[in-house]
Amino acid sequence: MSQVKDEKLGFQGREKMDWARRHMPVLAQIHERFQKQRPFAGKKIACCLHVTKETGILVLALQAGGAQVSLCGSNPLSTQDDVAAALSEEGISVFAWRGISNKDYYQALNRALDVKPHVVIDDGADLINTLHTSRTELIKGILGGQEETTTGVIRLRAMARDGALKFPVIAVNDTPTKHYFDNYYGTSQGTLDAIMRSTNALMAGKTLVVAGYGWCGKGMAQKAHGLGAKVVVTEVDPVKALTAYMDGFAVMPMDDAAKIGDVFVTVTGDKDVVRQRHFQSMKEGAILANSGHFDCEINVSELKGLSTKVQRIRDNNDAYRLKNGKTLYLIGEGRLANLAAAEGHSSEIMDLSFSDQALAAEYLVQNAKNLKPGVHELPNELDQFVARTKLDALGVKIDQLTSEQEKYLESWKEGT
Repeated sequence: MSQVKDEKLGFQGREKMDWARRHMPVLAQIHERFQKQRPFAGKKIACCLHVTKETGILVLALQAGGAQVSLCGSNPLSTQDDVAAALSEEGISVFAWRGISNKDYYQALNRALDVKPHVVIDDGADLINTLHTSRTELIKGILGGQEETTTGVIRLRAMARDGALKFPVIAVNDTPTKHYFDNYYGTSQGTLDAIMRSTNALMAGKTLVVAGYGWCGKGMAQKAHGLGAKVVVTEVDPVKALTAYMDGFAVMPMDDAAKIGDVFVTVTGDKDVVRQRHFQSMKEGAILANSGHFDCEINVSELKGLSTKVQRIRDNNDAYRLKNGKTLYLIGEGRLANLAAAEGHSSEIMDLSFSDQALAAEYLVQNAKNLKPGVHELPNELDQFVARTKLDALGVKIDQLTSEQEKYLESWKEGT
């Protein structure tokens, strides 16, 4: 039993997934192996993910491996309704639709958990949080979980520090083939795409402020610079701030950046990064976008409090007329812009991230008894497999170490 916006959209969703499948060769190879080996036979997997065409290829691979899969959306504006309908037709229990209310969002989380899963795949840690708060009776059946966002991993590490995390969780986000590519290349391209779709604004010559210089922020700054923008970085971490400065970007506090920025993008994983005092000092026509997982980085309630009128002027673009006479533009309601106002990451990027997710699920099923509650890394050999398979699919060849070179690197006895 599923709950989607329109079951009649399934044909369109299948067409979109066919496109994604053609550009996800690593996951296609894993799908084929799963279909033969059935590593999830008898297992139930609950997923809280952005319901996109790429997500569809992941959950169908899990299903091919023998899993009973349930899926809910991880963001109210990121669900592609045609993909949700197509997955429902394929036997996935889907509880997601674009524009879902906050109340229905949490009901969907619980319906996904009603299958009594053995493995949970999370994007923002909402499933895992729900299991530890209101659905604790299900924890005894959980083999493990996995999390693919920086924000979610931060929350889970906090739970682990407090001794609150009751089962092992793989921090897929921290896997190199995830954050080196998904966060760096995917978030930046998708977010800038969202801003340009929603505004048709020219980036060249504008001052673009990037809040946060982690992997997402680094990619954002580089992509914006490539489009001709003048980039300013705001940071709280001195090492990251120094890195941004050495990379050639201006670095300053948000209080100063707010006065000169034309476009603002938040990618910190924290709340209240841009708030009332910043809005008041911004230039006329400044554009605001968030690509952190939750819609708390830009304080939208304070922005509303400063406004005399809010008007939807384009798809995913709201104009806030401030009491001081200026107008600011908010993309995607302050939610994850690359998914709320664009299509998210490209299929080529998600081929890596979702291959990591598929292999992490298999690893948990096979090794959960040997893993203690807490946050764990995906084994390096699985990460290496994903990278090597992607290179093969791209037709790229690389060198290999000779036995003498391996011996030299592994030995401490041979000097300079």
